Amino acid sequence: MEKSLIILKPDAVQRGLVGDIIKRFEMKGLKILGIKMTSLDSALLEAHYSHLTDKPFYKGLENFMKSSPVIVMAIEGFECVNSIRIILGATNPREAEAGTIRGDMAIGTGRNLVHASDSKENGKKEVARFFNDDELFSYDKSEYLHIYEGHERG
Repeated sequence: MEKSLIILKPDAVQRGLVGDIIKRFEMKGLKILGIKMTSLDSALLEAHYSHLTDKPFYKGLENFMKSSPVIVMAIEGFECVNSIRIILGATNPREAEAGTIRGDMAIGTGRNLVHASDSKENGKKEVARFFNDDELFSYDKSEYLHIYEGHERG
């Protein structure tokens, strides 16, 4: 099972879309291992977006991400990184297909509602950056019997 970090950005929180977005992940059969509301500071954002800090738009991104509390989630599922990215749609919401979170709920690239890990490796690193071990929960999800082949109990 893969893990991914999800950040429901300030626009998702301020627009009251948190429940609708979480529901999409749950409907897919993904398991929430941890969830919390938090405020992000400059140091955490610089570590998280280290590949963007030299870009001209970074300061605006940092200010936006600090403008409101966010919801962070650790999610687990079979090949969940790819599944989540499909559910989200294209980074630019104007290019995202209808039926995706961004295609249905967003319009601007800088306000695209959700961050998600872009690889299995980054999923592990990002979850560890935002969650302590005691904030993550391991539990059996009985519906896996009805979602994934090979999860029969015996």
